[in-house]
Amino acid sequence: MTVHEPGLGRYYEDFVVGDVYQHPLGRTISEADNTWFTLLTMNTNQNHFNAHFAAKAPTGKIIVNSGLTVAIVLGLSVIDVSQTAIMNLGWEEIKLTHPVFIGDTVYAESKVTAKRESKSRPYAGIVGFHTRGLNQDGDEIMSWTRTVMVYKRDAPHDKGYFPQAKTGPL
Repeated sequence: MTVHEPGLGRYYEDFVVGDVYQHPLGRTISEADNTWFTLLTMNTNQNHFNAHFAAKAPTGKIIVNSGLTVAIVLGLSVIDVSQTAIMNLGWEEIKLTHPVFIGDTVYAESKVTAKRESKSRPYAGIVGFHTRGLNQDGDEIMSWTRTVMVYKRDAPHDKGYFPQAKTGPL
């Protein structure tokens, strides 16, 4: 019997400058997602939750809160670029290039733009990415650059965390 320890994502050694990751999941944004996020974050701009008010805006309908779309695109990228991250080091040049509406499906892809070993943490490296979000029609809805500190493959920090069952092996 082989026990496969939990694991997902890529380590520092796996990244190659120039490689592109088309993240595997898409996410359709519902009205409930948008209303919940907008009100939870205290965003009082009625274009995000008042259909009557938004009908008079240039878009003519409710526009999804950009904070939500940034969070979703970021989340979609995690499986490929930051599942083994220690920490995010920064986002730059966030651009919102196309509106997102209720019912749109969001996808994301990231390109590795830089890579170097950490000077202060020998178990980690720093990787730069350019990420963009696309809607179901292929319109670029947003983009940014992001820098992430990720574990190296032999780092002990993300290993051995799964608890041992008190009743013995499965």
